[in-house]
Amino acid sequence: MAYFAKLGTGNIIEQVISINNSVITDSNGVEQEQLGVDFINKLYNTRDVWKQTSYNKTFRKNFAGIGYQYDQARDAFIEPKPFNSWILNEDTCIWKAPVDRPDNENIYTWNESTLTWDIVEL
Repeated sequence: MAYFAKLGTGNIIEQVISINNSVITDSNGVEQEQLGVDFINKLYNTRDVWKQTSYNKTFRKNFAGIGYQYDQARDAFIEPKPFNSWILNEDTCIWKAPVDRPDNENIYTWNESTLTWDIVEL
């Protein structure tokens, strides 16, 4: 399956759909993103902007999700920033806490007011 994300205002993902790989494969057996975009817009009778996305993260860094943003400069899908203090890893385009989560068997939650990981008491 091939997956495509519909970009809305501000390049925010509004929808993610799948289509058969045969739709995006040209006569030489090469996948072409534009074939998928043309197929989807013809199917829905629209002129929307669609970008192909990959579960395997082989391109565009992350699989697109509703509410994610497509960053054209990075050619990447980026999830919404979870906390104001978190920093975007430029290589992976994944948000990272300013302090590493402790690496042990405990369950933690991020505390934005103290910028620490708090143990979740069960």
